[in-house]
Amino acid sequence: MQNTRLNDLFNSITGQLGRWFLNPWRKLSLLIISLLFGFFLGSAISTIAGQAADWDIIGAGVLVAWSEIVDRIYYSRTWRKQRGLWLEALNAGKIGLTYSLFLEAFKLGS
Repeated sequence: MQNTRLNDLFNSITGQLGRWFLNPWRKLSLLIISLLFGFFLGSAISTIAGQAADWDIIGAGVLVAWSEIVDRIYYSRTWRKQRGLWLEALNAGKIGLTYSLFLEAFKLGS
């Protein structure tokens, strides 16, 4: 890739964000926010799919496939040594989504 001004700007911004998230409290807050966002997303998807009643199976298949893809990436041997913050946030979102789906199932009594 050529070293253009846009590429330099993008590298500079990502480097500053990476250094900003080295603080443990900021990292923890980002992981908690992604966990809560996953919880919200799971609740919203189950509510919308339950309202239409046509998208239940397709929505469940997409969520299971997404969860398995995240698991495959997060627990693979190549990423085990160098898990980045984006990968940890993605896994926290998956955990929140799975938890919200279990909670919705308990609320419905099924």
